[in-house]
Amino acid sequence: MGFRLILEGEDGLVIVGEASNGAEGVRMAAALKPDVVLMDVRMPIMDGIEATRLITGSGSCSRIIILTTFDLDEYAFAGLQAGASAFLLKDVGPDELVHAVRVVASGDAVVAPRVTRRLLETYVRSLPPHAARPAPDPLLDDLTPREREVLGAIAEGLSNAELAQKFFLSEATVKTHVRRIFTKLHLRDRVQAVVYAYESGLVVPSQGLDY
Repeated sequence: MGFRLILEGEDGLVIVGEASNGAEGVRMAAALKPDVVLMDVRMPIMDGIEATRLITGSGSCSRIIILTTFDLDEYAFAGLQAGASAFLLKDVGPDELVHAVRVVASGDAVVAPRVTRRLLETYVRSLPPHAARPAPDPLLDDLTPREREVLGAIAEGLSNAELAQKFFLSEATVKTHVRRIFTKLHLRDRVQAVVYAYESGLVVPSQGLDY
């Protein structure tokens, strides 16, 4: 209710629905097709992680922001794995909340890639030492050598400007590479690209990039 009051007072933002549990949220997202969903994790009937997985898995264009208590907690990690585009702390200030909704609605990511990388490395390192390394995703074979390099650099947390400098390219060319990577790998945004790089085994924590 507090978030709703904040967002309703902003020009250009319209609240189209409010759900009391995850299952209801999934149904409403399908019916109302919101641009952005603010998703709490702890809810009755169905938690926010499963609700996120179902919404993103349905092919919905809705982008999801997970609300968590700590920026490195297991729910933030699970939410990003489930397809969320960002996460925010529950005590986020009004201005930051509004900014996050607008940024995610525009197709960008709220969480800085470096924060996402830190989150993922924390949990990848927590896996048992004997845990099997993920098998390479066949979709990686669709990328050109340059696109693989760009994806690896995105996983390092580099911005488009930094990518352009690293590879001696124009920002327009970098944007083209990034767009093609997202299309080929069926990714929504940069946050999902970082998650993918770890899950596919392209990036190994604390060992740099593995091409």
